[in-house]
Amino acid sequence: MIVASWMTSLDRELAIDDNRAYVRSVAAQFPRARQLVFLGFSQGAAMAYRAASAIRCDGVVILGGDLPPDVDASKLPPVLIGRGVRDDWYTAAKLESDRARLPAAEVIELDSGHESSDAFRAKAGEFLNVGRVL
Repeated sequence: MIVASWMTSLDRELAIDDNRAYVRSVAAQFPRARQLVFLGFSQGAAMAYRAASAIRCDGVVILGGDLPPDVDASKLPPVLIGRGVRDDWYTAAKLESDRARLPAAEVIELDSGHESSDAFRAKAGEFLNVGRVL
């Protein structure tokens, strides 16, 4: 029987700290000869933001997920945020809240819902290849 998972509030802070420690331990095993970018979609956006604030990295690519309140936005590298204009979960209000906390973030609004698209993948490719990140 499953009582709790990372999605529940039970020991949430401990789970977040554990995930940050795990990311640090994995990243420490690799030399910094290559670029490191975190990607998060939907609920995975929160962990991508948390990971990017926990260790030195080169960028964050987010689609359809908001910046959690426990992340210090000033510690983040360049950020690309994607949002589908018909996304009922990552709403326009959530995007505006994130823009207020991340004024330098690059934002793309897509003709989609809560899903990826060729347009988002193309924008992410541009973001990664224009010198901001790689």
